Amino acid sequence: MTAADPTHYIWWLISRASGIVAVTLISAVVLMGLAMAARLVPARRKRGLVSFHEHLAIAALVAIAVHGGALLGDGWLRPGLAGITIPFAVHYRPAFTGAGIVAGYLAVLLGPTFYLRRRIGARVWRRMHRVTPVIWILAVIHTLGAGSDGSSAWLRAVVLAPVSPMVYLLAARMFTRRRSGGVHVSSAATAAKARPEGGRASAAWPPRASAPARRALPSGSGQGTR
Repeated sequence: MTAADPTHYIWWLISRASGIVAVTLISAVVLMGLAMAARLVPARRKRGLVSFHEHLAIAALVAIAVHGGALLGDGWLRPGLAGITIPFAVHYRPAFTGAGIVAGYLAVLLGPTFYLRRRIGARVWRRMHRVTPVIWILAVIHTLGAGSDGSSAWLRAVVLAPVSPMVYLLAARMFTRRRSGGVHVSSAATAAKARPEGGRASAAWPPRASAPARRALPSGSGQGTR
């Protein structure tokens, strides 16, 4: 075997490949989540997309685990267990590797919430999942800063390709949220104006026509005079 034999750095190759897969899956998960939050997915397809979204998130967690675990076998880096579990502890580009570890922990915390949504409530679940774009940003920083191919054009193209659609979907999400909030406020204000003073509906609400007005109705209207 020569020094160029891939078996000498097979663990590094596994970690490198699984890392690229992980960041790609995270990008897909974030894009799908933003599209559904912005209500750009037809209702008839939403259930299937939600299931696919959950499976991609689990696959991303598996890829993250393989990415970190494979480094334990790398003979050059030798990070040790602390190096892949404690942010900024490894000697190799600690800021960038630390960003990846933090992103991994956040992904692990959010991943199982798909199955806890009913227990924690939809509102808390949505608030927690606002962190997903942060996970993607940290993953991108880690990939481009710590990856041995971070300066290559092909990897930058793969990693940064989702930027434009994410910006668009974030803007669409904010617009949808503001519009739905305005409709809610407008409806509440209309309902409040329709109530009588005191905020409670009385027995005389809605008001009836006065006695002279009832007498003035034509006899064929179904309400004759007494």
